[in-house]
Amino acid sequence: MYNRLYDHFGSQDWWPADTPFEIMVGAILTQNTNWQNVEKAIANLKAAGLLSFAAMSILPVEELAGYIRPAGYYNIKAVRLQNFFALIEQQWDGDLEYFLDQPAAVLREQLLSVKGIGPETADSMVLYAAEKPIFVVDTYTHRILSRHGIIPEEYGYFEIQELIMDNLEEDTRFFNEYHALLVRAGKHFCKKSKPKCGQCPLSGVGGITDCTQTNGYD
Repeated sequence: MYNRLYDHFGSQDWWPADTPFEIMVGAILTQNTNWQNVEKAIANLKAAGLLSFAAMSILPVEELAGYIRPAGYYNIKAVRLQNFFALIEQQWDGDLEYFLDQPAAVLREQLLSVKGIGPETADSMVLYAAEKPIFVVDTYTHRILSRHGIIPEEYGYFEIQELIMDNLEEDTRFFNEYHALLVRAGKHFCKKSKPKCGQCPLSGVGGITDCTQTNGYD
């Protein structure tokens, strides 16, 4: 699957950001929205000279919400960002680099302790910001794997992640690229309601050429 997707799409160079901090902010902002909206919110913060831990961590929540409004659910996300900032400030004295230098499992556990940060967001931060090998599972991953009969439809986040990481070499760059390629395939071909099976580079994987005939089709 990886080879087919890479041959079709090429390198994705994901995550598009200038700093680990920007990646982590983006990981929270991208919850329940598309990346185009996140880019607008990030642009607002950059234009105001606020895209740093020192600047954002002291913003009142109402003001922060105003800057990130394009990302949707801005009041909720502003609180989630402040919860994250509080962890870094209170437990790591504001030293994000030192925080990211922890072992992946420890870093992940600390991120999951923050209200509003779930497994996908935490793993995105571990993989893309801390550059540690962990596979990020999202809706596209579940949809593609279930439609091709690789996982049962009822598999959850951790079951999918365990299956992948138990069977593939743990490599940060590889996991980075693979996740981004699955997202690209999900957006362009393996759509939720109108998949383009005949054009999909994964057509035939698992013996499936028409995913509308599998249990993974919704």
